[in-house]
Amino acid sequence: MRETAHFRPCIDLHEGKVKQIVGGTLNTGDDSSLRTNFIAANPPSYFAELYRKDRLAGGHVIKLGPGNDEAALAALRAYPGGLQLGGGVNADNARSFLDAGASAVIVTSFVFSGGVFHEENLRKLLKAVGKERIVLDLSCRKDASGRYMVVTDRWKNFTTMELNSETLEKLASSCLEFLVHAVDVEGKCSGIDGELLTLLAEKSPVKCVYAGGIASFEDISFIENTGKGKVDYTIGSALDIFGGTIPYEKVAARSNMITEF
Repeated sequence: MRETAHFRPCIDLHEGKVKQIVGGTLNTGDDSSLRTNFIAANPPSYFAELYRKDRLAGGHVIKLGPGNDEAALAALRAYPGGLQLGGGVNADNARSFLDAGASAVIVTSFVFSGGVFHEENLRKLLKAVGKERIVLDLSCRKDASGRYMVVTDRWKNFTTMELNSETLEKLASSCLEFLVHAVDVEGKCSGIDGELLTLLAEKSPVKCVYAGGIASFEDISFIENTGKGKVDYTIGSALDIFGGTIPYEKVAARSNMITEF
């Protein structure tokens, strides 16, 4: 069977609840600008059990700020080995998340502290858990000159790292895969960033998981046709289980019709 794009489900946690938040509106210590698309009545474990039932592996649990540890651990317990964990991960605590059931840890701020790439921190993480258990979050926004720049601190602050063939090549040797949120379109259900997707498909040496703006099956088809088997995808606010219109069951079935990743 042909290799194509797989659906990677998500559980985004804010204040212990599963939420869908518009990219870039979450500020540290200030929720006045927060724009929320959806707040789930069901606990995180409900979604983890759903993904396990539907054999959707490689999804992620993201802790957006403090107060999410218990909720994250509940999700990991519900689907041991099936979900990656991100949010506040560093070399000291990464192993504990893996021991709690995470298949891998997702890291941004620890290796991009202060807006600068800290290679020594990445080396510490590699020593702690190994390449195959590390996912680098390279979520990005365009700067004033049109370059895709990695952003951190809840996507508010630009780093000095541009997302291009050179940096993707450099970082690929230290991780299992990349997670990339297209922050400028994240949570808006207004369509994907085709330019960014093409960049990832053409330049990344490792698997990428794209998130941001998916609003229809046409967007999914674009990823399948453009991604060259190297780009999987996450859907958040547009899914019906998160208040959107895309049927989750159809997306899950579509993904399960193709080969395991």
